[in-house]
Amino acid sequence: MKADIHPDYRPVVFQDAGTGATFLTRSTATTSRTIELESADGVRTYPLVVVEVTADSHPFWTGERRVMDVAGQVEKFHRRYGQRS
Repeated sequence: MKADIHPDYRPVVFQDAGTGATFLTRSTATTSRTIELESADGVRTYPLVVVEVTADSHPFWTGERRVMDVAGQVEKFHRRYGQRS
């Protein structure tokens, strides 16, 4: 492998924007935000990546149904392309 072409693979904390749930994993994702988490070695600072949906909030994993604004999408379609007569 070529040297110095691969991104840094390190521990990163991902946080669900809706629920606030966090989990620590390894990733190459870059961010300027950080978070302090307590681990077996004490409190450590990790990069923080905030995501919209995780297994903690996704309807498939939670079993909850979400109501989509379908009427708004239809109205948007008619505004954009017009109604045929």
